[in-house]
Amino acid sequence: MNDDLKLSPNEGIKAASRHLRGTILEGLGIPETGAVSDDDAQLVKFHGTYLQDDRDLRPERAKKKLEKAFSFMIRVRVPAGIATADQWVAMDEIASRRANGTIRLTTRQAFQFHGVIKSNLKQAMQDINASLLDTLAACGDVNRNVMAASDPWLGPGNKAAAELAKALSDHLTPRTTAYHEIWLDGEKLDLGDAPAEPVEPIYGKTYLPRKFKAAVAAGPDNDVDVFAQDLGYIAVMDGDDLAGWNVVVGGGMGMTHGEPETYPRTASLLGFCRPEDAVAVGEAVVTVQRDWGDRANRKHARLKYTIDDHGLDAFRAQVEARLGRPLEPSRPFAFERTGDRIGWRRGPDRRWRLTLSIENGRIRDVPGATLKAALREIAETQKVDFILTPNQNLIVTRATAAAKKAIEAILARHGVSPAAQSGLRRNAMACVALPTCGLALAESERYLPSLLTRLEESLKLHGLFDDDIVIRMTGCPNGCARPYLAEIGLVGRGPGRYNLYLGAAFDGSRLNKLYAADVDEAGILALLDSLFGRYAAEREAGERFGDFTVRTGAVAATTEGRDFHADVVDRAAAG
Repeated sequence: MNDDLKLSPNEGIKAASRHLRGTILEGLGIPETGAVSDDDAQLVKFHGTYLQDDRDLRPERAKKKLEKAFSFMIRVRVPAGIATADQWVAMDEIASRRANGTIRLTTRQAFQFHGVIKSNLKQAMQDINASLLDTLAACGDVNRNVMAASDPWLGPGNKAAAELAKALSDHLTPRTTAYHEIWLDGEKLDLGDAPAEPVEPIYGKTYLPRKFKAAVAAGPDNDVDVFAQDLGYIAVMDGDDLAGWNVVVGGGMGMTHGEPETYPRTASLLGFCRPEDAVAVGEAVVTVQRDWGDRANRKHARLKYTIDDHGLDAFRAQVEARLGRPLEPSRPFAFERTGDRIGWRRGPDRRWRLTLSIENGRIRDVPGATLKAALREIAETQKVDFILTPNQNLIVTRATAAAKKAIEAILARHGVSPAAQSGLRRNAMACVALPTCGLALAESERYLPSLLTRLEESLKLHGLFDDDIVIRMTGCPNGCARPYLAEIGLVGRGPGRYNLYLGAAFDGSRLNKLYAADVDEAGILALLDSLFGRYAAEREAGERFGDFTVRTGAVAATTEGRDFHADVVDRAAAG
């Protein structure tokens, strides 16, 4: 990076924060406001929480000259998405007592709580810590929750993935004691001018230029969307033994409307490493990004731009220099899908696991379908574990035959017995968006279910109701639900209007491309109905919807990140 460039304001906030302390503790004690200061609002992200407000209430409160309806979102780190039954009960209790009564399962295998008011924030953090989970580095310019192939008890590849995810998460966790001081009433260190604690050994005092995401995959399922990650590992197995890991780098979903210099990117193969080198490779990748990443322009600060600016070969050489040995050439691998396998399965451990489809990851009780209560009853009465999947779904795992019967009865009694779903709904994801996300331009979580109902009418008409088609929606181009790797991607442009993207690969290896810009619901339904009709009539044997739209010329295949914006045709305007 050019040292003469003016650094972004966030760099100054981090540098002056005394290793993420800022004035957060003091701000929590100010009852006159439900917010914290602007600088502290940036710093609390590193502690796993975002300051938000209810945007639905803004006009009314502004009219009454009231402060915005501030609250906090808390994100809980869950490496590999694995939680015990006791931890599930604790999360349920926190949602009920400290938040808005719901649990949100995120696209990064984490728990999320919404609507936590400032006076409840510290106690919520302490309750999370008491469950042996935490929120440190769940957000911010650090390595965030490390995802892994769902369910380590399904086989040796999944087990190795979960173990690496935990090891990587532990190694890349910030070492600052600020978290304990602020949230857990730990002893406060007198830093003075010279820190009494060591400088962060990996991150340094300004941490990373931007957020950093890592995941560990084990075929044949690419449920973690490994090519969407800054850093990814793909298990290479020799029978039941782990031979090592293919390493991929430089994936990322975020972009900005109207700025073609920003773009999503699929990760590039960096090489192969032995199991004993995997964590060291991760540290090397992180430290190169720490030193080379753009600290002047946050829109250009992700690892994907660092690699495109310097070249993959130069990046690899720097990683190998820090590792102290060369990486081996990548080894063959193959994926089949990105979605979850909904329903019951029996694993090699002879135990049962149930993958529940959770609509947009939101666990709540509604009249006639008390899902939250059902899951708590399962956690309290059955010896099972819970796994949050990267697709916002939930696995109840390690159930005996007797527990399987009991779980089925509990779900039926609460009105949430698994029902037949369309292949489109099984493979749908949405970000939270309105009313709490400050970046949202359009609805997502609150809108996608009704849109799916309309699209299912078209699917039934064309005989495609059971076909697996991946659809993802976000309220803005930031890409939290990874829409650019969906066969159908919908990205908010403004109230009720979306960009429609098509042509991603079903296995998550290829980005989609813009098909129609700024379309409303009627336009989305008409465009997709036409394509569904053609797909039903013209597809080749085994051909996936995304591949069909590329083969027939609806969109061109995207070959790399910079190619994402090329050859765009606004078919909504043309139609």
